Amino acid sequence: MTILFDGIAYGMLLFILAVGLSVTMGLMNFINLAHGAFAMAGGYLTVVLMQHYDVPFLACLPLAFVGTALLGAVLERTLYRPMYSKPHLDQVLFSIGLAFMAVSLVDFFIGSQQQIIQLPEWLKGRTELWDGALGMGHYRLFIIAVCAALTLGLQYVLSATRFGSRLRASVDDSRVAAGLGINVNVVFAATFAVGSGLAGLGGALGAEVLGLDPTFPLKFMVYFLIVVAVGGTSSITGPLLAALLLGIADVAGKYYVPKLGAFIVYSLMLVILIWRPQGLFVRQGGK
Repeated sequence: MTILFDGIAYGMLLFILAVGLSVTMGLMNFINLAHGAFAMAGGYLTVVLMQHYDVPFLACLPLAFVGTALLGAVLERTLYRPMYSKPHLDQVLFSIGLAFMAVSLVDFFIGSQQQIIQLPEWLKGRTELWDGALGMGHYRLFIIAVCAALTLGLQYVLSATRFGSRLRASVDDSRVAAGLGINVNVVFAATFAVGSGLAGLGGALGAEVLGLDPTFPLKFMVYFLIVVAVGGTSSITGPLLAALLLGIADVAGKYYVPKLGAFIVYSLMLVILIWRPQGLFVRQGGK
């Protein structure tokens, strides 16, 4: 049960890290392989604020979201927007080039050493239930609670608000949406910024669990793509379930057969994609 609990916490964290990529690929039809760079930016922003300015950890989390969202908005306006109409291969080469640039910049200015996050004392404990059958780390429990709240909020915004309907209309036919008075550029910029902010928040939350160094965007790029590929891009529920499946499989595999490493996860992904190339949880009619 402890392995299951840790796998769920890991999966929820992966979902928050990857959901922005799912939104940009599924709703904006843009492949952004530099998505992990925004997560790394949120993690390093948290480290800098805590180590150099003594900002409390909980205060760093919204700052990480806002900071990376602003960065995403600026880059969307200056670099990404001209690439929306380009072929997918051009988008892949462009975004992966940005990821390598981000890795080099962080390595040059901050260094290659792994960063340490000092959590508050109340998040460092652990609760044992049923004579140790279930061990719940307080920080992982905190991650589950935060990610669950974000998931519900994101689902509500996309499905039950005016912004969500405008976003879907802009994706379905941007010309018709513009003719109806919707500012498509603003909608896409806000969507990209929120996706980047969620990645930054995930990077801040995951710095203690996943580790934080300049190779972060490259190290976890495959995991983000697995979540999106397996879960599909037509809904939020699909990537969430895929992230939970990936998290539980990864934690269980590394516990029971540590010598195989991530082999189990990649094998499971291949089997699922051979069975359902469009994604395991895609809706009928979804792209």
